[in-house]
Amino acid sequence: MRASGILLPIFSLPGGHGIGCFNQEAYKWIDYLKQAKQSYWQILPLGATSYGDSPYQSFSTFAGNPYFISLDDLVAKNWLNIDELPIQEENTTINYANLYHTRFDLLRLAFERSHITDNHDFQSFINNEAYWLNDYALFMAIKDYFNGISWQQWPEDIRHRTTDAMNYYTNKLQENITFYKFLQFIFWEQWQKLKAYANSQGISIIGDIPIYVAYDSADTWSNPHLFQLDENLLPTAVAGCPPDGFSADGQLWGNPLYAWEKHAQKNFSWWISRISWCYKLYDVVRIDHFRGFDEYYSIPYGNTTAKGGHWVKGPGINLFQQIKNTLGNKEIIAEDLGYLTDSVRQLVKDTGYPGMKVLEFAFDSRDSSGANNYLPHNYNENCVVYTGTHDNETMLGWFKSILPEEKNTLRRYLCTDTQDDLKLLDKAICLAMQSVAKMCIIPMQDWLQLDNTSRINKPSTLGGNWCWRMNNSQLSEKLNQKIASITATYGRDKK
Repeated sequence: MRASGILLPIFSLPGGHGIGCFNQEAYKWIDYLKQAKQSYWQILPLGATSYGDSPYQSFSTFAGNPYFISLDDLVAKNWLNIDELPIQEENTTINYANLYHTRFDLLRLAFERSHITDNHDFQSFINNEAYWLNDYALFMAIKDYFNGISWQQWPEDIRHRTTDAMNYYTNKLQENITFYKFLQFIFWEQWQKLKAYANSQGISIIGDIPIYVAYDSADTWSNPHLFQLDENLLPTAVAGCPPDGFSADGQLWGNPLYAWEKHAQKNFSWWISRISWCYKLYDVVRIDHFRGFDEYYSIPYGNTTAKGGHWVKGPGINLFQQIKNTLGNKEIIAEDLGYLTDSVRQLVKDTGYPGMKVLEFAFDSRDSSGANNYLPHNYNENCVVYTGTHDNETMLGWFKSILPEEKNTLRRYLCTDTQDDLKLLDKAICLAMQSVAKMCIIPMQDWLQLDNTSRINKPSTLGGNWCWRMNNSQLSEKLNQKIASITATYGRDKK
C-alpha cells in the first residue's frame, strides 16, 4: 500500500535544553505527523556519538545516545530540580562541545538521587540486556578512567581483556559502570514510551543501522575476533569508498572491516543480535551501505587516502537468509546507493528488500546512458523514493549548485518553465509523491523550503555536521495542511 513519511533526526527536534530529545516536543511532532497524514517517521541512528558527532560513529551499536534523554522527565521523577536545567531557549544549531561539558554532570546528579539499584524494572533491564550492556558499561567506565583515550591506548592487560584485568576494573569502577547502565535504562524507558505513542497514532518508526561499527567502540573491543585485526588488535584494513567523480581521493572512513568467515562460522549470531535489537527500537530498519554486503572496499590500514583499496567479496545472501530464518520476515530498506554492479542489484533482488531512489541523483549530466535508474518513470513499486537524504544537499541548496543544463533537464521533466525555485521545489516533491514507489520519504528541510545552511551532513568533512535543529515556529498549520493535501492527492494517506 502506498504511504509516505518525513525524515527528521531526533537531534533536530525543536525545544530547549540544547538538542532534540524525548520530551513533549517529540510527542507534538508525532501529532503533527498524524495531522499531516503521514505514516512514517524516519530517524538517524540513535547511538551515542563520539568524536565528530556523527551518529554513524558510535561507542556502541546497541547503546542509545544519553543526550536524547528528556531532562524534563527527570524533573518529573524528582531526580533533578527545575532550576538546575539549562536555560530554556530554542537554538537552531547544536553545540556539542557545550553538551559534552555540561550534560553528564546533570545526568550523574539524577543518577545519584535515583536510588536506581532498588528499582525492579532496572534490574530486569540489565539482566535482559546483559549480552551487550555489561561490555558497553565497562568500556565507557574504563574510557572515563583513562580520560577518554581510545581503547588501543589502554594498558595491555585490559586491552586484551585478560580475566584478572576484567575483574580488577569491574570491581574498581563499579559505581561508574552502574551509572552507564542507568543511562541506557532511562534512554530505553523514554524511547519505548515515545515509540508506543507513535505507533498508537499510526506512525511507524524507520530506524537506521550503519553497516560498520567504530574502531573505538565496545563492539570492537569486546569482539576483536569478528574484525580484521592483527595480534596487536590493530586493523589490518579499514572501510571506505573508492575515488569517483565526487571525490578524487575516495572516502576513508576508517572503520574496522568484518572477518566475515568468523561470522559465518557462528551463523552470523552477532549480526542476528544486532538486527534483533533494532526491532526492539524501530518498526522498519534501513541498512546503510548495502552494497558492502555484496562486495566491500578494503583499504590497507595506515593509508592516508582511499586510493590504494580493492574490492573483496562480502557475505552475500547467506547473511540475509540467516536473518530471515532466525527472525522471520522483517521490514528492511536497502540503502543501495552509489556505484552498483550487477551482483549488487541481484543481491537486493534476492533479498526482496526495497531499494532507495533519490531524485537529486536523477538529473546528473554525467549519466549519458539515457536509462537513469533514479528517474521516476524507471521505478518499480518495490522501492522508497527520497528527494534527498541526510547526506545530500537540501533540494533548494541543490538547485543552486547544479549546472544550468541539469536544471533545465529537471524543468523539462517536470513540464514547467518556472524560474521560481520554491515552485520548482513543490513540483519536485509532488514528483516523488506521485511516483509508483510504495514509500515516499521527504526530509523536513525540503518541506520547510530551507537551503544548505540547514543541511544535516556533508560527507568527508569534519565539523559543522549533525547540528541543524528545527524551531517550533516552523511547524505551522498552513504547512501541515499542505503536506496533508499533497499526501492525499497522491494516495499516500493510508498505510
